[in-house]
Amino acid sequence: MKNLHQINTDGFTIIDNVYNEEEIQKIISLIENTTENNPENDTFRKSQDLFAVRQFHKEIPETLPFIFNQKLQKIIETAFGKGYFITKSIYFDKPEKSNWFVAYHQDLTISVNKKIEVESFENWTVKQNQFAVQPPAAILENNFTIRIHIDKTTKDNGALKVINNSHSKGILRIEKLDFENEKETICEVEKGGIMIMKPLLFHASNKTTNNERRRVIHIEFSKQELSDGLEWSEKTVLLN
Repeated sequence: MKNLHQINTDGFTIIDNVYNEEEIQKIISLIENTTENNPENDTFRKSQDLFAVRQFHKEIPETLPFIFNQKLQKIIETAFGKGYFITKSIYFDKPEKSNWFVAYHQDLTISVNKKIEVESFENWTVKQNQFAVQPPAAILENNFTIRIHIDKTTKDNGALKVINNSHSKGILRIEKLDFENEKETICEVEKGGIMIMKPLLFHASNKTTNNERRRVIHIEFSKQELSDGLEWSEKTVLLN
């Protein structure tokens, strides 16, 4: 696949037509059935601007056979090889009139099972009873994220914008980026398409301006075991 090379050069790539309409509708149906019948679940976050389901693959595991269809499995194996497992997943639903926006940042934390002092693991936080920590850069550099687009995503309804090749600069404070000399790309993705990105790629998203909904399933992957008693809290190994 020609555009998989772009993951290494630019830190991301977009692939359309990974899912057909039937697969998308089945995924939507499973999500709606679970979220509507469990309104008090504390892994669901609901506001006027955003609905989110954390630990998505654990909350709605019935979606996994449809998400990991033969096309996606082939893409992952071709781009990265074998042995990867899910480490985190979030479902985002950005409503039609959402004013939700996210400033430029890198994805620097991972979800782990407990808090223990381990060298080079820092900036501990807790979200919804789950520990998050910033691991050594080498772990982040070897991980990747896939964003599955349930709706068409454009510059007008919050498509991600990224700084090309910024993943190659390591962990970096935003003010160290020379924006005037960097290339910015707005990552528009068709319904049923995916975006693959590296965690250290600087990315952001704007407010919705066209009254069109944007639903995305965000899944992070690794094949690295953690050290000194730390474990991935959401680790899920996928079996073909």
